[in-house]
Amino acid sequence: MKEILIAPQIDHFETFKEFADEFKLSEKDLILTNEYIYNPVMSNAGVKCKTIFQEKFGGGEPSDIMVDAILAEMNKYDCERIIAVGGGTIIDIAKIMCLEDATDTDALYDRKELVKAKKLIIIPTTCGTGSEVTNIAVVNRTRKGTKMGLTSPNMYADHAVLIPEFLKSLPYPVFATSSIDALIHAVESYLGPFSTETTELFAVAAIKDIVGGYCRVALNGQDAWKADAGRYLKASNYAGIAFGNNGCGAVHAMSYALGGKYHVAHGESNYQFFTDVLKTYLKKKPEGKIQDIMKLVTDTCAANGFKAEGNGIEVLEALLSAVLRKKKMSEFGATQEDIRPFAESTIANQQRLLRNNYVELTVDDIEAIYQARL
Repeated sequence: MKEILIAPQIDHFETFKEFADEFKLSEKDLILTNEYIYNPVMSNAGVKCKTIFQEKFGGGEPSDIMVDAILAEMNKYDCERIIAVGGGTIIDIAKIMCLEDATDTDALYDRKELVKAKKLIIIPTTCGTGSEVTNIAVVNRTRKGTKMGLTSPNMYADHAVLIPEFLKSLPYPVFATSSIDALIHAVESYLGPFSTETTELFAVAAIKDIVGGYCRVALNGQDAWKADAGRYLKASNYAGIAFGNNGCGAVHAMSYALGGKYHVAHGESNYQFFTDVLKTYLKKKPEGKIQDIMKLVTDTCAANGFKAEGNGIEVLEALLSAVLRKKKMSEFGATQEDIRPFAESTIANQQRLLRNNYVELTVDDIEAIYQARL
C-alpha cells in the first residue's frame, strides 16, 4: 500500500531574487503571474524572462476561455520552463501550460494520456491552495456549466518554491479565504478513506498551525496573522501534500457548482459548506475520525487561549466566524431554483471527489446542505 508521494522538490528562499539567482532564470523561461505581484517584488530582480500577466486574459478563476487564450499567447514564445508565481488561478493554468500540444482545454480533458513538454516551477503567493505539490488543475468548463479537475502524474511541478516575501502585501480577505481553503484540504484529507499514517502527520500539522494562528487572530486582531505568515505558508504546503495523496471530498465537490455559476472565489466557495458537511458527517457516522478532528480543534483552541461553547465543530465555527464572516449563498446571487440542480450537478460531475468522503452522501444529503446555506 502506498504510504505517501511527494513529487516536486520543495525549495525555500527568503526572497525572489535569491530564487532567481539560484535557478539562473533567463530568456528561455516564461513567467505566468499577475502584474500586481510582478511589480513590487519581481520587477527589480533583474530577470530577463518572458512574462504573461493572467489578468489581461480575463478575471477571476480559470475558465476554458481564459486558459485557451493564455495557451495561444504562450505558443508564440520558445520557452523551456514555465514559472508560475501566484495563487490558485495562476498555478492551475501553469500546470496546463506545461503539457504537450496544449492549445485547446476541452481536447486535453478528452485525451487519454497527458504528456509533459516543459519544466514547471511553482511559487505560491497565498497560504491556501497547496496546489504547488498537487497534480490537478481545476477549470470552469463554461460549455459544461461547472468546474472540473484535470489531473495527471505529468502535471506535478518539478520544483515547489516557498518564498515568504510574497505574503507581505497579501490583503487580509485573501489571507483568510486562502488559509481556510488550506484548513479544509487538511481536514478532508484526514477524514478521507485513502489517508495513511504518514499523510495524517502532514494533515494534523497543518490543522494545528492554522487553527493556532486563527486563535491569535481572534484574540489579537486581523494583523496578528502577519507574524505567522511563514507558518501559514508551510501549513498550506503540508495540507497540499496530504490532499495531493488522498484527495478532497464533499466540501470541494459542492463548491464547484456555486463557484462555476456565480464566480465565487474558490476559498470562499469552500467556506460556504465546510462545517455543514462536517455536521452531516457527524450525524451519519458519529464514531470514528470525525471525533479525532473535533478533539484536535478543541485541544488546539484551548492551548491557544480561545474559548467557545459546544462540540469541536461548533468551536470551529465560532473560531472561523472570528476570522471571516461567512456569507449565505444568496449573497452571491444563488436562488431556490439553483438548489436541486446544484445537488444533481455535484453527483453527476464530481464523483472524483465524492469517492473521498468520510461517509457516502446522497443527492438528498447534498441538497439539504445547499438548502441550509441558501
